[in-house]
Amino acid sequence: MGSGQVTTSVPSGPSEFQGKHVTVAGLGVSGLPAAKALHARGAIVTAVNDGDDARAREQATELEALGITVRLGDGATLPEGTELIVTAPGWQPDKPLFLAAEQAGVPVWGDVELAWRLRGPDAAPWLAVTGTNGKTTTVQMLASILKAAGLRTAAVGNIGVSLLDAVLGDEKYDVLAVELSSYQLHWAPSLRAYSGAVLNLAPDHLDWHGSMDAYAADKGRIYEGNKVACVYNVADPRTEDLVREADVEEGCRAVGFTLQAPAVSQLGVVDGILVDRAFVENRQKNAQELAEVSDVDPPAPHNIANALAAAALARSYGVPAQAVRDGLRAFKPDAHRIAHVADVGGVAYVDDSKATNTHAAQASLAAYEPIVWIAGGLAKGAEFDELVAGSAKRLRGVVLIGADRALIREALARHAPEVPVVDLDRTDTGAMLQAVTEAKRLARPGDTVLLAPACASMDMFTNYNQRGDAFAAAVRELGA
Repeated sequence: MGSGQVTTSVPSGPSEFQGKHVTVAGLGVSGLPAAKALHARGAIVTAVNDGDDARAREQATELEALGITVRLGDGATLPEGTELIVTAPGWQPDKPLFLAAEQAGVPVWGDVELAWRLRGPDAAPWLAVTGTNGKTTTVQMLASILKAAGLRTAAVGNIGVSLLDAVLGDEKYDVLAVELSSYQLHWAPSLRAYSGAVLNLAPDHLDWHGSMDAYAADKGRIYEGNKVACVYNVADPRTEDLVREADVEEGCRAVGFTLQAPAVSQLGVVDGILVDRAFVENRQKNAQELAEVSDVDPPAPHNIANALAAAALARSYGVPAQAVRDGLRAFKPDAHRIAHVADVGGVAYVDDSKATNTHAAQASLAAYEPIVWIAGGLAKGAEFDELVAGSAKRLRGVVLIGADRALIREALARHAPEVPVVDLDRTDTGAMLQAVTEAKRLARPGDTVLLAPACASMDMFTNYNQRGDAFAAAVRELGA
């Protein structure tokens, strides 16, 4: 299933969209299938897009061939007669288009909301995951567990597979593992998941949401109307607060996950075993063994937490314990997520280029000791004092790269003045090799050289994948 490949036929019978003037805001992964699905249901569709690049023009040509009006380079003006806007998730709520819609009383949905409303009467329930970090890994683990239980499923949503494709396509599913971003949840007012999980909350995308409270409130929408379980992180009380604030179906329970021994209605860890005290008979006295910590790849603390959250959602759907174990064993993480690259001279080199914010980097740093840390890039307004203060005792040395490295250097001077720091003032293609070479010089046998930048990559690289690839290539050159 690729994005933009809705394979459903035109629905028979009247549609609520027949003759309705709908504006689709933004093309790309979500806009293209949304425009096609609405057009197939008789809507009079106008697609608007801020950009006018080669990809947008190619997509515009595809839509215009169907009879859909497309306006490129103008995403600010509300088309005349618009009765509904369906927006790409990344478009900010304060855009002029949405302000005009608010004044005109025009509702705004996201592609997730549209997918939810277009589900058929026998649609697969959604097991939904959000959080600042760990969403994709958790959803992939969940899908692996569901498949191990013999269920027809797919990992969809913010993971890169359009929910519209999954909902409208020919393939029938028993249940869907759905990753949802705060953007998507903001534009999905009627979404009601079977069970939902908020993995963690840390400041992120605050420029989009306006405040931490607004960001958390959008994350908390995932719990609204939950049927069986609201899964929260015991170590992050704010996630439990969101459960308390949610309006759920009668009988829906709060289920926590913890890296400690679980209390009643929690999943946790006892003597290296993942155990369930939530979905068992007589949970006051009984616990069900699910898997061993060694079944989780990699067995870093935050990844074990991901596994427990995935297990909780799967168990809420009635998946047996053995499928949890088999699914976790079968799961292989995506590249650049605490991936062990090589051992060179007794030093382990680990690529966590996906750690693009301080919360993710903190989780990564907590998994190793002692560490030579390679960090830096675009800070996106982040502050580093808490991260550095909490990790200072683990640091053997630090190598700083990227545009905003001075922010991390200053935090190190305040909270870890004894830790040696190498500050690399270069952004050319050889910068990562020099960073790895300097890290090797600082490291001793038994140490871990960890790329966990705590920053975005676009100052020096196309994306975090390219940054991780450069790190791995530098390590291999070092080993050679």
